[in-house]
Parts: sequence; structure tokens; C-alpha cells
Amino acid sequence: MVKISFPIVPEANNQILSEKQEVDYRSHRRDFIEWLLVYGKDPKTYTGYSQDTVKRTAYRCGKFDRFIWEKEGRYSAPLNHDHAETYIDHMAYEGHSKSHLHNTQLALIRYFKWLSQERGGDAWEPDTTFSSGGRQQAPDYLSRRERQLIRQAALDYGSIPTYSTLSPAERTRWKKYVSQRLRKPLNEVVPDDWNQVNGWKFTSLVWTSLDTGLRPIEVRRATIGWVDVDNHVLRIPKSESAKGEENWFVSISDRTAEALDQWLTERDQYSLYDDTEALWLTREGNPYSPQSLRRLLIRLCEDADIKTTNRKMSWYAIRHSLGTYMTAERDLKAAQSQLRHKSPQTTMRYDQTPVEDRKEALERIG
Repeated sequence: MVKISFPIVPEANNQILSEKQEVDYRSHRRDFIEWLLVYGKDPKTYTGYSQDTVKRTAYRCGKFDRFIWEKEGRYSAPLNHDHAETYIDHMAYEGHSKSHLHNTQLALIRYFKWLSQERGGDAWEPDTTFSSGGRQQAPDYLSRRERQLIRQAALDYGSIPTYSTLSPAERTRWKKYVSQRLRKPLNEVVPDDWNQVNGWKFTSLVWTSLDTGLRPIEVRRATIGWVDVDNHVLRIPKSESAKGEENWFVSISDRTAEALDQWLTERDQYSLYDDTEALWLTREGNPYSPQSLRRLLIRLCEDADIKTTNRKMSWYAIRHSLGTYMTAERDLKAAQSQLRHKSPQTTMRYDQTPVEDRKEALERIG
């Protein structure tokens, strides 16, 4: 039994829980705290954090739990990424110091790392991070040129010659490639599998994200009911939006609407989607996670010859590029609507001149 030198359940949390809820929450907290002490720093080497670090982490996570319970009027455990973003946004709006926000984020990152390692959840990659020195930091973003390159790479991603145009020898060679791409035994690959490799799924997913700045959780939640290709919008209902605060109507371009229309037609051909309204699933039939989306973006960057060394590249790079250039092209109000920010303060982080525009200004200044 791991020794814990502080209360497992904070008294303030205990006071608002029923007896049965307290038993469940205590078990939940004990597992989390013991993991922090034994594995938290590096699970591979069985290296945990000190009692003091774990005490501070547990205290901050306890405040997080209590805030969400009071906001939603009910007990639940474990909490999710949406709850974490809501809590951090609330604290930032309330004017807490960047140092305090940084420490709280670290605690929540450890919490979701535990859920990922032990409960099959997803690690949390915050929309915005706060350094201990006080500077607010956002993940790297794509330049205008890089957005164009990613859009083209998504159109070409994985494309191969059509089955009917190949000679028998070429079909044998490409069949091995299709087998690897689909993770399907070679002897089970059929001509129809060529369509999956050349399909519209990745193009529609990436182009929609470039237009709307979809968060990873929104990619995960997206359903076919969101898509209105006739009016060139995504209709995201309040119950499925990332913050769960209101309905959103988000513009998409003509090209993206066409890609989505093509994908919806193609999607109907796959049995993988027979019992789900999910707009996009992985080949294994799972929703996309932040990690799988990051891997996709990195592969697209490689295809487009975009350098990622020394850059904090994640799926949010797409979202932050949209916020930056929508603000530069139009205004904060347009960016706020397109990014689905309830508070204009959240959008203000994008109110900056893009680096290439500043370079052009320097050239003109001489």
C-alpha cells in the first residue's frame, strides 16, 4: 500500500457528496494519487512524483472536480477534456495569474495522462498553454503558404493509380501497398479496396478543419447531421459543441462543401459506418484522438515538405492559423464566430499581425 500523507478527498469536496458518491470518488482519487506517486513522472521507469508535488496536483484537481460538479449540478468522475477547457477558460477570465494557470494546467495534464495510461482515455493537449514565467503561449500555427500546401497534400494523400489502369504486374505491386495502408491481409484485398485508399475521407476531414478550426474533440463528435452542403455550413448543435453553450453555424468554402458531399456519398458504401452517425472514423472504427490527428498532420507536413523541427505541432496548429488569418483578413468578430468562441477575450489572442505580413512591412520600410 502506497503511503499518502494528505487527505485523499478534500473536505470541501466531501461536503457536497452523498455517502455513495464519496465512496466512489475516494476510490477514484486513491487510484490517481497512487499512480502519481509510483508512475506519474515516467511510467516506463516506475518513477513517481514527490509527496509535495502530488499533494499540490491532487489539490488542484480536487478544485477542478468541485467547480465542474457545481457548474453542472451533479457529481461525475472522471471528467473530460471539455470540462478542462471550460475550467481553464473560467480561471483565465477571472484574472488568475499566468503562473497559477500554468500550474493548474500541469495538474490537469497529469490527470488525463493517468486516465490515458490506466483507463483507456486520451491525454489532454490544451488549446492554449501558460508558461510559469507568465507568457501565454499557443501551439505553433501554419502560415498562409503552409495552409495551401496542407490543403493540397490532403487532396493527394495516399492517392494511387486506379485498379483498371494497372497491368497485372502493377496490380500485384500496388496490392501490397493497399494491404499495408488498410492493414488488411494481402489475400483479402479486392479491387474495391482501391476506392478506400483513394477516398475523400482525409480530404474532407482536413479541409473542414482548415475552414472551421475543428478542435480534436469536435472531430471526434462530428456527425453527418452537422453537414449542410447546400448552404455551405456546419450546423453544430449545443449538445455536441465543444463547450456545450450554444448552437453554432460555421461557414465552409465551396471546395470543402464539395469534398464533404463526395465523402458522404462514399461513406455510405462502408459497413464501418452502418450503425453510427459519426462523420469520420479511423480504419479500426474508432473516433479520432488528438494523437491520431497529430500523426495525420505530421504525415501531411512530410508530404508537403513542411519543416516541423523545433515547432510545437499539433492539430491546434490548424485552428490557430485560422484564427490568426481570419482576424487579419476580416476582424475579431468574424474570427470569434468562425472559431465558436463565446467570449471575445478568448479570440483576442489572435489579434496579431502574421509574421509574413510583418516581413512585408519591413521590406516596405526599408
